[in-house]
Amino acid sequence: MMTIRDKYHMKKNWMGDPCAPTNYAWKGLHCSYAVSTPPTITGLNLSSSGLSGNISSSFASLKRLQYLDLSHNNLTGSIPDALSQLSLLTLLDLTGNQLGGSIPSGLLRRTQDESLTLRYGNNTNLCSNGNSCQLAKKKSNSMVAIYVAVPIFLVLMVVLLFVLICMRRRKQGITTNSVRPQNEEINNNGHTSLRLENRRFTYSELEDITNGFQRVIGRGGFGKVYDGFLEDGTQVAVKLLSESSNKGLQEFLAEAQTLAKIHHKNLVSLFGYCKERDNMALVYEYMSEGALDKHLRGRDNNTRTLTWRQRLLIATESAQGLEYLHKGCNPPLIHRDVKTSNILLNTRLEAKIADFGLLKAFNNDGDTHVSTTRVVGTHGYLDPEYHATLQLTNKSDVFSFGVVLLEIVTGQPPILNDPEPTSIIQWTRQRLARGNIEGVVDTCMHGDHDVNGVWKVADTALKCTAQAAEQRPSMTEVVALLHECLELEAACNRMNAGFNTTGSSGNVDGYDRCATDMSSDVSQSSSAFQMENLGRVPTMSTGPAVR
Repeated sequence: MMTIRDKYHMKKNWMGDPCAPTNYAWKGLHCSYAVSTPPTITGLNLSSSGLSGNISSSFASLKRLQYLDLSHNNLTGSIPDALSQLSLLTLLDLTGNQLGGSIPSGLLRRTQDESLTLRYGNNTNLCSNGNSCQLAKKKSNSMVAIYVAVPIFLVLMVVLLFVLICMRRRKQGITTNSVRPQNEEINNNGHTSLRLENRRFTYSELEDITNGFQRVIGRGGFGKVYDGFLEDGTQVAVKLLSESSNKGLQEFLAEAQTLAKIHHKNLVSLFGYCKERDNMALVYEYMSEGALDKHLRGRDNNTRTLTWRQRLLIATESAQGLEYLHKGCNPPLIHRDVKTSNILLNTRLEAKIADFGLLKAFNNDGDTHVSTTRVVGTHGYLDPEYHATLQLTNKSDVFSFGVVLLEIVTGQPPILNDPEPTSIIQWTRQRLARGNIEGVVDTCMHGDHDVNGVWKVADTALKCTAQAAEQRPSMTEVVALLHECLELEAACNRMNAGFNTTGSSGNVDGYDRCATDMSSDVSQSSSAFQMENLGRVPTMSTGPAVR
């Protein structure tokens, strides 16, 4: 669907996951929502959507597609034969385009055996050869009947399928406690009712999954997180609410509610939950490499030293997760506790935002802020404007993410003892104002980075941490800037590869070949002059102003 979106430059609400959450599925899509499997796309209506060019082969990858309406667009070229491989497709409408050539034989055979209704009128150049649509003519006398019967048949099938699903869920709800009926409500001491569609675990099942809650992999205000394995061998993390955790109850419920509704590749996924008397738990995907902060500041043998490219990818993926909360959800959501300890990494070092206990939703999509009664969050990451006014905006998350970016560049904590407690923002600004980029870069990277890319990320971070919210970029803009940094890094790597191939002499340790002749601590005018003559002036050639 992403390929289709990009090919036709779709201007619809096509962001985030195409099918989830249900209320925010992409316009024109119809998805099926089975209990034990991810959502699948079964219908796609792009009629009168201004599509141009040929019919994308990506349509053939939607294997569960039952109807596809591409009518009344400006599609050209021929009909791809790959569409005949969609075994569940019952209706294909290509009416009113500029298609040419003949109808593929696979589609003709399916129209002949009446497993597919194909509409292709008002395509001047299609079937211009009288024999090219010969098989379709055999059933021309029955087309009127088909046009009447097929919609009725589809409606009956949808109704029947809905009834069967409801009966199945009802039966499961009666016979077992492992699966929760859809939209069942939980009320807990007057808290907002909790609606979940994920698997419901019993407490005894959690004991089996965690081997008696044997291995603790995390702790928080809510309680402990345990390592576990599902029946199929899938490793999971089980967050168990402690009986003594009065503070964490409301946050726990908020996180459960949020994870049940939102789905994105850069947000941790919820497998299920437990609500059995006083026992409450969340079961979500296991992130084997733990939190980002341990990799940036951990100095033991159990943590990897992250390369600059790995850090860039982690920053970009985390930004994409936040962008989804801000732009892909309706109404928008504010995380309120963005920090490196809430960015988790899997075995491939892919980043996902976690811990949604403090998440806040706008009352309406058009709101500019949310008023709160108290400031919540983590010291060192708090937006000063939010702290002063108690008015929360999505720019509050942007500020916190700017601090995260500075940690990724420097490897330093948000508050440093230098020797007095100093924010990482002030610490970085003072050094970059002198043009000293290498004075802030994490030494653990051993110089394996492009100076221009580091400048751009640092500049982006300082824009994110501007005192006034209106001066900060949106997360969409941050994502775009980080993608540009990735492109800079890729270009640097290609240059290094060419440098090594030619056998030229150079810096044997690979240090900063993309910034040859640039001193790491020179006067601002000299640094700017050298970079300009190299044809790559960084975003902050003279450094930011000291605050």
